[in-house]
Amino acid sequence: FRLALIQLHVSAAKSDNLQRACGLVREASAKGAKVVALPECFNCPYGTQYFKEYAEKIPGELTQKLSEIAKECSIYLIGGSIPEEDGGKLYNTCTVFGPDGAMLAKHRKVHLFDINIPGKIQFRESETLSPGNSFSMFDTPYCKVGLGICYDIRFAEMAQIYGQKGCQLLIYPGAFNLTTGPAHWELLQRGRAVDNQVYVATVSPARDEKASYVAWGHSTVVNPWGEVIAKAGAEETVTYADIDLKKLTEIRQQIPILSQKRRDLYSIEMKQ
Repeated sequence: FRLALIQLHVSAAKSDNLQRACGLVREASAKGAKVVALPECFNCPYGTQYFKEYAEKIPGELTQKLSEIAKECSIYLIGGSIPEEDGGKLYNTCTVFGPDGAMLAKHRKVHLFDINIPGKIQFRESETLSPGNSFSMFDTPYCKVGLGICYDIRFAEMAQIYGQKGCQLLIYPGAFNLTTGPAHWELLQRGRAVDNQVYVATVSPARDEKASYVAWGHSTVVNPWGEVIAKAGAEETVTYADIDLKKLTEIRQQIPILSQKRRDLYSIEMKQ
């Protein structure tokens, strides 16, 4: 099946971001994409100072529009992420809609991006956001898909749980920056893909040099052999990859690590 990653240029105008995102979703669908993904924080600039102002309830106006466009195009739509307000708390949340417009999953970012690299970047999502507390998976006729958001990709255990649960594609809407992007963006995706023999896709906003937080871009798809099979540049674009589940099966047969794990010596478990 064809996967499309929409590397959207995100502006301060929420309605404009949504309108252009929907236009690019239609374009991806017209080119044969059956699963389409938007980037992290696609409705607003990325930054703790913006989250409260742009936050919405779920379900709400924006997610209703995502539901409608998924149904119109008859696709599976991974709605990147938006700041979600619920019970006085804010979350960084990804919603997924099926071809009938039904919401199939809602993933709240589990690991909050709190880092300090002296002289390079300091950022604390926990100043405004609360963490999610659950794994998020959904089924398609093609394969089972596991969800993470950006910083979640650094935690190998999360991807391993998804692999154990039968996911063959992991999708991470994310917004790495100009420090962590060149260092780890592709490396982490290839690591997660090889470790679990799954396809891994990341979806970034397009790079905006004038933004307070500059995203790395380079939305990417990696196959279970660890090869990069599709990669965007820094500009607004739609990137396509054909996901070949026969290849995934062949790789797992050739190097059967999933059946060779020494569960008598170690294990990773999902607690809730």
